[in-house]
Amino acid sequence: MPGKTPGKEPVENGIRNNQDVDMTDEKSSMKGKGKKAGKEGEDMTVVVPPPKNTKQSSQPPPADAEGDVAMDDSDKVEDFEVKVDPVTQTIADIKSNFALLDRAVALFDSRFSLRALRSISSLRKRLTPDILAQVISETYSPSSTSASVAKSLLQAIGKGDVPLGSQSGAAEMEIDSDPKAASKNGNKKETKEVIPEVDLFLSILVQVYLFDSKQFEVGSNFSKYLTDRIHSLNRRTLDSLSAKAYYYFSLFCEQLAPLPPSPQSPIVGLRPILLTALRTAVLRKDTDIQATVIVLLLRNYLLTSHISQADLLITHTQFPENAANTLVARFLYYMGRIRAIQLRYTEAQDHLTAATRKAPASVCALGFARSATKFLLVVELLMGDIPERATFRANDMEEALHPYFLLVQAVRVGNLEDFETTIADHASTFRRDGTYSLILRLRQNVIKTGIRMMSLSYSRISLRDICIRLHLGSEESAEYIVAKAIRDGVIEATLDREHGFMKSKEVGDVYATREPGEAFHDRIRACLALHDESVKAMRFPMNQHRLELKNAQEAREREREMAKEIQDGDLDEDDLGGDFEGM
Repeated sequence: MPGKTPGKEPVENGIRNNQDVDMTDEKSSMKGKGKKAGKEGEDMTVVVPPPKNTKQSSQPPPADAEGDVAMDDSDKVEDFEVKVDPVTQTIADIKSNFALLDRAVALFDSRFSLRALRSISSLRKRLTPDILAQVISETYSPSSTSASVAKSLLQAIGKGDVPLGSQSGAAEMEIDSDPKAASKNGNKKETKEVIPEVDLFLSILVQVYLFDSKQFEVGSNFSKYLTDRIHSLNRRTLDSLSAKAYYYFSLFCEQLAPLPPSPQSPIVGLRPILLTALRTAVLRKDTDIQATVIVLLLRNYLLTSHISQADLLITHTQFPENAANTLVARFLYYMGRIRAIQLRYTEAQDHLTAATRKAPASVCALGFARSATKFLLVVELLMGDIPERATFRANDMEEALHPYFLLVQAVRVGNLEDFETTIADHASTFRRDGTYSLILRLRQNVIKTGIRMMSLSYSRISLRDICIRLHLGSEESAEYIVAKAIRDGVIEATLDREHGFMKSKEVGDVYATREPGEAFHDRIRACLALHDESVKAMRFPMNQHRLELKNAQEAREREREMAKEIQDGDLDEDDLGGDFEGM
């Protein structure tokens, strides 16, 4: 062929013309002629175009300009593609968690229950009354002991007329593979009793559906029935599931009228139930319910501004050390808010800092991280510290923290006018975040900051100038504020009342004081605490040390036997293998 080098054209299946090809018996006469054909430049590829409007898999597809063949598997993909009904898929996903709960009971391992709970986030958008009714109907039989539980689940979602024991079409078409077993059982499938873990998991799905559909009254009544049933059971494999049920019960009560902080809110009537659950959890050493209920009670007290009761709860209870990380973060967050209201800013800063560090990095926990960061910023301002600018530039934080950024700017400069303007412009945002009452305390800090800036800028300044710069009402109020700042150690200066001025002292070397050492000590203490918590959170397989000890003993016995055989002359290097270097 012109324009191409003979013997270099690609042919079908990647075989060149200048290579020997093993053919079948019919083409055995052509064996060995590949080189000659390559020299003469003849093309051995024969392309037969497929007929129009036909799709036959026996005919090869056409080759391109260079002779390469493009395989078209689109028809095969279309043949094998099976469309899955979303309802069937959701039902299968729900039932797949039953096996995890069975393993959690059999192995007494709560990690399988937690895996089932984590699947709720992907299931909640697909839950409907029909899907839940079908799952409940196929899971329970009319003769089972849990039939009353199934009826209560169906009534909660408005499907009380659905009969129990009905199977789907796929389940009815199942054939027993063992005819002998079928004959023994009389062609009847044995009904397996549903474990309480499955009951509670389906109940949580019902709670999630009622909450997402905003049926708060129905959800509250159903949750009351569910918590009463949980209280009557004493199974450690139900701990994580029961904690989730109490959590949704609290959410339902928070949405009922009158809303908090009204003293007639239903959350006030929820407290005896939570306190009873806490007492029972402590007696049973139920860590999950204990940690969850403590967090819910603190949240309950904060919603109605009962700070003294929340402080008494913290004093008379001990939060479990091995609680889940999310519960620890929430507990520290509420502790920080309570301590900030009680004017214990140092403890509040420690708790809120730990809460922001323990907050999950997922998008679902972004709201919690924002709320904890807002309270932390206000507490740092109340302590006289200025937050770092990088905090306001974090991802997904810049827009939410913009009002607090303006607040920090006003406090840092000590401009009282800008501070009051910022509060007036963003008062609704601060009230919604719950930080408004704390921000109002910052007025004295703004004044102190302004006095500190002036003491650093001027060696001597009159009280009249201080009054004008800080927008104070009179020189007497300026004199009182300056005297209080000197007494509190905010500034190092002297006040001359006769001549009406403030004289600053020379500023010494800060590195000659104990302040850098104390800051360094705080960082070391935080790192050591983080290391200790990480070690406590590590998980190890059960009885793994016994298995390793057994394997080590067996290895030592094999070494002794091998050494004895070598000593007796029964083994040599060839018997031990080529990699044996010698004993």
